[in-house]
Amino acid sequence: MLRDQDRIFTNLHGYDDFRLAGARRRGDWDGTRDIIAKGPDWIVQEMKASGLRGRGGAGFPTGVKWSFMPKNDPRPSYLVVNADEGEPGTCKDREIMRHDPHKLVEGCLIAGFAMKAIAAYIYIRGEFLREAQALQTAIDEAYEAGLIGRNACGSGYDFDVYIHLGAGAYICGEETALIESLEGKKGQPRLKPPFPAMAGLYGCPTTVNNVESIAVAPTILRRSGAWFAGLGRENNTGTKIFSISGHVNKPCNIEEEMGIPLRELIERHAGGVRGGWDNLLAIIPGGSSVPLLPKSTCDDILMDFDSLRAVKSGLGTAAVIVMDKSTDVVRAIARLSKFYMHESCGQCTPCREGTGWLWRTMDRMVKGHATLPEIDRLEQVTYQIEGHTICALGDAAAWPVQGLIRHFRPELERRIGAARDAARAA
Repeated sequence: MLRDQDRIFTNLHGYDDFRLAGARRRGDWDGTRDIIAKGPDWIVQEMKASGLRGRGGAGFPTGVKWSFMPKNDPRPSYLVVNADEGEPGTCKDREIMRHDPHKLVEGCLIAGFAMKAIAAYIYIRGEFLREAQALQTAIDEAYEAGLIGRNACGSGYDFDVYIHLGAGAYICGEETALIESLEGKKGQPRLKPPFPAMAGLYGCPTTVNNVESIAVAPTILRRSGAWFAGLGRENNTGTKIFSISGHVNKPCNIEEEMGIPLRELIERHAGGVRGGWDNLLAIIPGGSSVPLLPKSTCDDILMDFDSLRAVKSGLGTAAVIVMDKSTDVVRAIARLSKFYMHESCGQCTPCREGTGWLWRTMDRMVKGHATLPEIDRLEQVTYQIEGHTICALGDAAAWPVQGLIRHFRPELERRIGAARDAARAA
């Protein structure tokens, strides 16, 4: 269990003032100038030493990503913060922006300095009106206090922070589609290479990071990368905000240590599964795009990148969606298939055509109108979509269906058999 003194987000639930005075009381903006004075190379090295992996879902090492930015490029460089947060079940970044926005603003300054960026653009999902207002208030306060802008924190470094409201497209959570949208174009992923570090926003060097990844940076640098690396497990270090929803007694957002057992996480912080642990059917451990896990796997699984990958799922955004035995699991996954069909940008044929085909087949599976051979065909189609698209939306559409077939094939077969028997009886 994470000790209170090791928590980074001390106002995650909004019990304290989100403004500058409250943020400073909690330790934000403390010694920021001294951190900057240690130079970009020191900052990047400490972030590498911390072992922080991106908190937006991919889990790529943050310090390594920062180091990709060119050091002697005549073009301006940019930091882009991904605050689109459209993954179903995920609600952590909006709480950071609403209740602890100064952590994000300070993180933008330090990360921007480490990458020699001239500005940060925070791309916020358009529906997050209150969050955008709170964040804009924090930005205005930081400008007024001289913490950002010209000669930020008295460091001699000039740095601006801007907010951009998106238009509610899930695909804009993909970093290159986000950049396209930020430039005023249709939000569609770009082919890579070139990667954003070489040609990103306005064709200039750009790093795109998740809100949580940026917001934890100042605390890591104040307390040292070694401190952060001492939490969690090897290659899965530090703390993580988990969003727990579904059939639990107390849905919540909670910061915990990486590698905490899933059962302990739910029973300690979310009041347990509705009806008790034995009433559990399945859990989606990392947001709607990762494969679900049956209860037998959930009993002992640890919540980190590598443990979940080992059981053919993923940590993703750490959005834990709990389903008890009252859940129609086939209908639940069919609903996700419909979501991904709706959110596909349509650029890649396997995704544009495949997501629609998945949903239509899943809809028939729900009603039992499919045939037994179609289960194998459904699985084969998911593998034709997975890995064959520009971005990972195709994977996100395929994985929930793969998880369903892997763990709940008998339920699909039962439905088809029941519908066939009912038709014969009629």
